[in-house]
Amino acid sequence: MPPKRLWCTVVGCNNEHNSRHVLPTSEPLKTQWLNFVFNGNVPSNLPKWVHVCANHFSPDCLINEGQYKAGFAKKLVLKNGSVPTIRVPTSPPVKAITSEKLPKVQHVACQTDIPQLCTVGTQLSIKTLHSHYKSTDVGVGSSHTMSSSLPIKRPNKRSRLELEEEEEDPFGASSSIKSEEPMDSDPTDVTMESSKPAHKTATYIVYENCLLQLFEQCPVCHCVSNVRTRRVGTFLAVEQQCPNCDFFRKWNSQPTVGSTPAGNLQLSVALYATGASFFKLEKIFRAMQLKMIRYDTFRSHARRYIEPAIVHSWKTAQDGMLQKLSRQQNIILGGDLRTHSPGHSAKFGCYSVIDLRTSTVIDLQLVQSNEVGGSNNMEKEGLKRSLDVLRGRGVTFDSIITDRHPQVQKFLREASITQYYDVSHIEKGVSKKLLKIAQKKNCEKLKKWLSSIKNHIYWTAASSSSGQERVAKWTSILNHVQDKHTHEVPVFPRCLHPQRTSRDKSKWLRAGTPAFYRLEKVLTNKRILKDVEKLSPHHQTSSLKAFHSVILSFAPKNVVFSFLGMLCRLYLAALHFNENAGRPQATTTAGEPLFKVFFPKYKKGQFSAKPVKADPTFHYVDKLLDLIFEKAVVDPTPYMDDILKISIPEDLTAQFEKPDKLEVIASHVSRLNQRQV
Repeated sequence: MPPKRLWCTVVGCNNEHNSRHVLPTSEPLKTQWLNFVFNGNVPSNLPKWVHVCANHFSPDCLINEGQYKAGFAKKLVLKNGSVPTIRVPTSPPVKAITSEKLPKVQHVACQTDIPQLCTVGTQLSIKTLHSHYKSTDVGVGSSHTMSSSLPIKRPNKRSRLELEEEEEDPFGASSSIKSEEPMDSDPTDVTMESSKPAHKTATYIVYENCLLQLFEQCPVCHCVSNVRTRRVGTFLAVEQQCPNCDFFRKWNSQPTVGSTPAGNLQLSVALYATGASFFKLEKIFRAMQLKMIRYDTFRSHARRYIEPAIVHSWKTAQDGMLQKLSRQQNIILGGDLRTHSPGHSAKFGCYSVIDLRTSTVIDLQLVQSNEVGGSNNMEKEGLKRSLDVLRGRGVTFDSIITDRHPQVQKFLREASITQYYDVSHIEKGVSKKLLKIAQKKNCEKLKKWLSSIKNHIYWTAASSSSGQERVAKWTSILNHVQDKHTHEVPVFPRCLHPQRTSRDKSKWLRAGTPAFYRLEKVLTNKRILKDVEKLSPHHQTSSLKAFHSVILSFAPKNVVFSFLGMLCRLYLAALHFNENAGRPQATTTAGEPLFKVFFPKYKKGQFSAKPVKADPTFHYVDKLLDLIFEKAVVDPTPYMDDILKISIPEDLTAQFEKPDKLEVIASHVSRLNQRQV
């Protein structure tokens, strides 16, 4: 049975409203109310009940206006002593139903969180549940699907969504849910931000039975409505039609960017830019019953918008770095190759060049093995391409620090470029050989000297100013282990440590013993002496190793990528690394620096203290979202030009003839069930 209809008794007002206020019992207030209601002509025979609708009260008279507009309160509550003062409001502060039977408006949001009167999770804004009118253009940041000044009832016709993919999803029965968590903010402190871009708007998880409760009842005649839903990835469109009065409206869960739902595109960008796996995220969504875009849709977004924007972002950042470096002197570079091998052999090789003074990546070159005739030639080719880029931009450098790759040595020597070797590469090679020797019979004494020899390599590199001095200091360890601290080399005549009397004389080695002979053979090897001469005195390539570990987060080695996909993930890793290269050390609340005790594998059970860095930032992701939503989607042509300039080699299988699939299947025989010959 429909509720009894009560009307406002204020002279000149014919509004029916859910929230009505009866005359107060206080005589002074009652007199003020009656003078306002009857415009000064109070009749002698007053009715038993005199109702005043909330439209005649100013907003400061209402206690819970925010909760009522949001749908969390059924009645408006007045402050004590409030008096109606508005005779003919131009813009009613609360919802009302006029004599023309306008639909009752119920402002809603997500289940338990305080709604923002802007584009939020389900895109339910202030005007979403008004009667919908003729469709207007929807901008990037708009949350309103339809708007007009005069109501025009829709015809009995259901429009169809013209989007990329479409699925019909049957929804279950509606149910209510009770909030068990506190609200995030004060309901009365709600602001309108209609111009906020779609990708910067907060989103929420909404259950379908809670959402469809909003469309079960016709807002005009309160009859049960017919509801039809259509889904495109994470986008949901709801069409409501009343079979009784032909009321019709259409609601979209997301704004659209061009013809693309904003949530679908934003999910693709966030997934790609953070290095996440589509298939792992798909499993998470499936476990939570969250609707997900298809892989084809993700790849379409990547080809059309994301990858061109990533290439453009890296090229822009690289141009700025190279422009600054072209005006600087005493530049020291570091270079190294990282291979990407999803199988047994390396398909890709990424050569990275870094400015060791600032620990920033300034160039990346991706080389495919079939471009250079094999994976063993990728490092030289990658270095050559990087140096060509630097020369083309006018960048001059003093030296470059690399590993001991023979082809790289020859190339830099012929190009008259000063080359130094990273100390850690030589230290690891020597330490492995000495560790094997120390495990042999009559060579156990070497175990006591392994740590000292490691430290001696680094001290030799850091304290020497010429190659001859490095060799002299390096070979002095052979006298030192015999308790001899004067040497016959003029460059380094004696040890720099103070003279001490040893308590443990058994640790000293003697010439002619197997341990000393094998130690001398390793340390005075011709190649070792030649490499020690070129040890880097100050800068090392440890920052390059850190960058290579960052690449694993964006391009794991057990995942196969296309050439362009691999290149874009390398660019993302470089943007992330450069943004967080100068992170300070984290501190406690008392301001003390934070350290973490860890047990590295190479120390065989020993521990070390490692500084804890501050949390990384991801501003490059925000910039990428802005670029895609505000520019690339509007006109992707300028960004596609950067993609077309990239020389993409043919696939590894392109040189082979593709067999017929049916023939391959027919010839398939299990190894465990082969025919006898």
